[in-house]
Amino acid sequence: MHIDPDLAVLDIEYVRGQFPVLSREIKPGVPLIYLDSAATSQKPRQVIEAMSTYYESQNANVHRGIHRLAEEATVSFESAREKVAQFIGIESARQIIFTRNATEAINLVAHSWARANLKKGDLIILTEMEHHSNIVPWQILAQERGVRLAFVSVTEDGLLDLNSFHDLLGEKPRLVAFTHMSNMLGTVNPVKEMTRLSHDAGAVVLIDGAQAVPHLPVNVGDIGADFYAFSAHKMCGPTGIGVLYGREDLLEEMPPFLGGGDMIKRVQLESFTANDLPYKFEAGTPPIAEGVGLGAAIDFLTSIGMDAIHQHEKLLIGRMLDRLEEVPGVRVYGPSADHKGGVASFSFVDIHPHDVAQILDSHGIAVRAGHHCAMPIHEKFGLPATTRASFYLYNTVEEVDSLIEGLYKVKEIFS
Repeated sequence: MHIDPDLAVLDIEYVRGQFPVLSREIKPGVPLIYLDSAATSQKPRQVIEAMSTYYESQNANVHRGIHRLAEEATVSFESAREKVAQFIGIESARQIIFTRNATEAINLVAHSWARANLKKGDLIILTEMEHHSNIVPWQILAQERGVRLAFVSVTEDGLLDLNSFHDLLGEKPRLVAFTHMSNMLGTVNPVKEMTRLSHDAGAVVLIDGAQAVPHLPVNVGDIGADFYAFSAHKMCGPTGIGVLYGREDLLEEMPPFLGGGDMIKRVQLESFTANDLPYKFEAGTPPIAEGVGLGAAIDFLTSIGMDAIHQHEKLLIGRMLDRLEEVPGVRVYGPSADHKGGVASFSFVDIHPHDVAQILDSHGIAVRAGHHCAMPIHEKFGLPATTRASFYLYNTVEEVDSLIEGLYKVKEIFS
């Protein structure tokens, strides 16, 4: 595949210059090629400096203090919440709940909304391509409450079987929960259509957006989801903070998830009154520095442009899929580039993915090997594991080609 320079949509030298770790050499003369952003992204200098500035000059607890530092910290933290709302197309920041990560956000819904609203025999629809974080909380609920779980099947080319989806909707589910983008297949699902159909069937909709929000323009208001979860660390932000968007009327009705600290308005020995949204679901001291870092990450991504990031990744994944076809003995999983984000999972017929990843690492190329917290979809395709290369705004076409060269070296070692 010939890459026309005119197709470039990012100033890649500028972008890469914002990420200090990308100047690292794994060993002398071997530069780092980081292709594991689906697990966690690297952090731009803007995020690192924002968090450092907070700790150096504003460090204080938020919301309750009336001294200067506390007020400044509160403004910085709450401005991040406003930025999150704007970034995903939501008008009211009251609907933005800070959690530790997307996993906790989904568990919050399972513990608070689902336990208050679902009973034995109620149906939850999931898909076969879900991350464990959008399977296990519902399995726990099924064991505890006797709710039923059903799964939308995945086709051989890595797409959701929408006929299967329509059939399951006919069983009148109470909740439909699905990923926006698969972390193993890279499949970008038709979430707006799926949400509309689920609502028509009378279901509440939760979307796992951990792989989508960092890479695609996402407007949750336009999608119409009732709940939407994602993590900061996959979108150039820090670890330790995630986001749950919830429809305001649902959040108002839900009981608190945890007790203590910021989620309290009034406490007596025999009772308590929960705080207003969003603090009702944010017990204890929140991740303040992490919130500041998330706000800086959103500023950075916005300055680059999510459309440009998405188009850049489409260029990379197209190149990757074309080049993988050249490598003998490689099987690639998931749909074509037209239905896929910047994720390529693949395997050799006779070489274990862990060996592939280890050899690539010796050449400075960081990829992921394993089941990627998606065991069911691996079992569907009869796989113990795959090797996964995942791209972001700081990756280049040359890095894709280096990965392919590395795969040929893997073949040489095992030939």
